[in-house]
Amino acid sequence: MQHTEKLFKGKTVAILSGGGDTPAINSSIENIRNRALILGFKVYGIRQGWKGLLGEGDIVDLTNQPYNGAYGGTALCSSRTNPFPSEKNPEDRVPQIVANLKRYKIDVLITIGGDDTNGAAKRLYEREGIPVIGFPKTIDNDLRTRTIHTYQGKEIEAVLCPGYPTAALRVSEMARHLRSTNESHQRIMVLEVMGRDAGWLTGSAVFGGAELALVPEYEMTAERKERFFNVVKEKYQEKKNLIIAVSEGVRWWDEASQKLSMVYASSETDEYGHPRFGGVSGVIASEISNRLGISARSQISGYYPRSGYCCDYDKLLTSTLADKVLDLLLREDYGKMPVMNKMVPKEQVEEYNTSTIDMGCIGNRPLQDEYYDTDNFVFTDAYVNFLSNILGKPYLPEFGYKFAKVNPDML
Repeated sequence: MQHTEKLFKGKTVAILSGGGDTPAINSSIENIRNRALILGFKVYGIRQGWKGLLGEGDIVDLTNQPYNGAYGGTALCSSRTNPFPSEKNPEDRVPQIVANLKRYKIDVLITIGGDDTNGAAKRLYEREGIPVIGFPKTIDNDLRTRTIHTYQGKEIEAVLCPGYPTAALRVSEMARHLRSTNESHQRIMVLEVMGRDAGWLTGSAVFGGAELALVPEYEMTAERKERFFNVVKEKYQEKKNLIIAVSEGVRWWDEASQKLSMVYASSETDEYGHPRFGGVSGVIASEISNRLGISARSQISGYYPRSGYCCDYDKLLTSTLADKVLDLLLREDYGKMPVMNKMVPKEQVEEYNTSTIDMGCIGNRPLQDEYYDTDNFVFTDAYVNFLSNILGKPYLPEFGYKFAKVNPDML
């Protein structure tokens, strides 16, 4: 039987993005919008995440709007607004959310975010029965996607989130570019990478030549610090320069207080209770200089990895996961999030390698033990194999010269 109209004509899908931006959000929005249009939905964009559903609402029409998905960030803007009561904002703003969804006649809500944004969507689905579909997003790559990475016959539960591939590329490039100045001054460079609770992104510095790394999953106790300094000294003596990648959320032993501590860029927290980290690289570089007598500097990658244009792998990833969103919309299967169920190279990022997970089972996934050598402070071959699917082989540039030293007695 031929349908004379599209299946969901007269229905409206709304898309919002919350939390930290990534280079892949606009690509996600564009691809989700295009799939929803195929089914006949009108498509709205909600500006500034959950904040756009408060008060009178801040809603825009994306239906017939040109949209540049290649450009990073989110044209819908973002915020860290939490609609549920929190320590910072005890007001329950869910009634405002529900009222605006009805007011703007929104039938399905698609939330692009991490555990906070999608966790709030999950609660709305469970508590209010609002039809929601989650879409993964984080450069930290710690949102549990149940992506299986097969390495040497063993299945490892990894993570693959849009935004991470581009950010990993940026971090690897930054580490690689720092190499020339590092070699020129024969110093140690401590490169700080975003990652509050997980070291997935920090590992990408290995692909630009970082020899050592510290991650939040493994605390730097007093004993581990002593071993770390010994390893740093040994590695430096081999090459006379060294790049150490560290996650911003590394728990570092403080000699003065005699306890583990973290370095905060600000004591202020967002509505989900998260402080803003920043500066641990400076602490580590200073201690290396003081204890080992080796020139050390810190470099914070900051917002650079989450900025700029979306890489090819991310474009394919967002497009493929949007195909799965189309499937969920078609079957009206809500409370789910599309994921890649296999870690695969670019040419295999296809819908047949996707699945969905219940939004109630999302949570966070730290770096697996198989990916990090705690004794030697390095990422393992298993992690290199994992990230090679995205970045190819690691590349380490270096001067490479072995000059013959002139002996004046031989002249």
